[in-house]
Amino acid sequence: MNLFDYMRENTMEKESPLASRMRPETLEEVVGQRHILGKDKLLYRAIKADKLGSVIFYGPPGTGKTTLARVIANTTSAQFRQINATVAGKKDMEDVVREAKDNLGMYGKKTILFVDEIHRFNKGQQDYLLPYVEDGTLILIGATTENPFFEVNGALLSRSRIFELKPLEKEDVKELIRRAVCDEKRGMGSYGAEITDEAADFLADAAGGDARAALNAVELGVLTTDRGPDGKVRIDLNVAQECIQKRAVRYDKSGDSHYDTISAFIKSMRGSDPDAALYYLARMLYAGEDIKFIARRIMICAAEDVGMADPQALNVAVSASLAVERIGMPEAKIILAEAVTYVATAPKSNASYRAVSSAESYVSSHQALPVPPHLQDRHYGGAAKLGRGLDYKYAHDYPNHYVKQQYLPDGMEGTVFYRPTEMGYEKQVGEHLDFLRRSAEHLEFIKRTLENREEE
Repeated sequence: MNLFDYMRENTMEKESPLASRMRPETLEEVVGQRHILGKDKLLYRAIKADKLGSVIFYGPPGTGKTTLARVIANTTSAQFRQINATVAGKKDMEDVVREAKDNLGMYGKKTILFVDEIHRFNKGQQDYLLPYVEDGTLILIGATTENPFFEVNGALLSRSRIFELKPLEKEDVKELIRRAVCDEKRGMGSYGAEITDEAADFLADAAGGDARAALNAVELGVLTTDRGPDGKVRIDLNVAQECIQKRAVRYDKSGDSHYDTISAFIKSMRGSDPDAALYYLARMLYAGEDIKFIARRIMICAAEDVGMADPQALNVAVSASLAVERIGMPEAKIILAEAVTYVATAPKSNASYRAVSSAESYVSSHQALPVPPHLQDRHYGGAAKLGRGLDYKYAHDYPNHYVKQQYLPDGMEGTVFYRPTEMGYEKQVGEHLDFLRRSAEHLEFIKRTLENREEE
């Protein structure tokens, strides 16, 4: 390291953001993540014993992925190298591999490579690391906010252990806030800063489990608040609210939070809980979700989960979809809320969904059978001469606009796909179908009786 590198590192250490300066350097300083860092847990024991294998740290921003890598760097006897997948290229990886081979061959020393944002590497870049991870030249630590099962090559995953980091608990974030305010060496203690319990509680709650968001707010508050008569910088609730003007919401439109939230949204409507459905709707709107996407999910739920129990639900959902496109936010939230409450409170039936799924399953597993001749089209050239459409009974010519005749192909007679439930309007549908079938059977009985009398 030359003089300029040394000066740059010193400057960055002093001028780096508070969240970076306050990163723990030992396992004992780490807050939260007890499900993987409890003293009886594998990861804790592996770090303490310096016997760590390749791992993937996966979790939302601000939960400690890079912090854990830094702790490992401070405790391991192995050579530790770090690259960021957003800016690193193949040459950077080649340099690390060459250095790792030299360390292993000349000194018997292993190399740990920490790849931040590993999901940013393309398949070729990830494949490049594979043989060196496999033969032990490198011990890989990957950090990602994206689901590794989608974003990291299966071959790398099979050679790594995945540890999921959870959003920090509110009390954990409060502890980090107090540390940052009081620490005179790395935190804001040298400013004579103080924070009220009310402000710390607000920031910890508003951060949504993201320690970085909370510490950034603390730093902003200390640096922009005038000192009081006693020379102290006090962070009260008003200052805290100004520093986080919008609550942090864990919601990535292409990540797990997106899918988890929309899943909970649909399941709440399906489960007839309008309050939960409205909560998840508000959460998506707050995070900036596309209102057209939300409207599409409401339409799907109306068709799949409400179905014929209340056919009007689909009309409401479709109308809402058209309306939000024409009106836009913020008024669109009112329209979406109406559609959500309608679908959530409507009687439920998935009979139509089950019916089409059953029919699809039948079609995929059986040979396609010919359409019965009397149902075939007789209007195209020569069809009538071929006997197409002969003996077809026009339903409107019969009582109740119904006549019993074969509609399914030969060999499928009596097959049932649609089974109406007793829910809502669908109960009437089932009763109507039963009425038509009984009426037709009754008419056939009368017809047969009269024919028998004539023969006698």
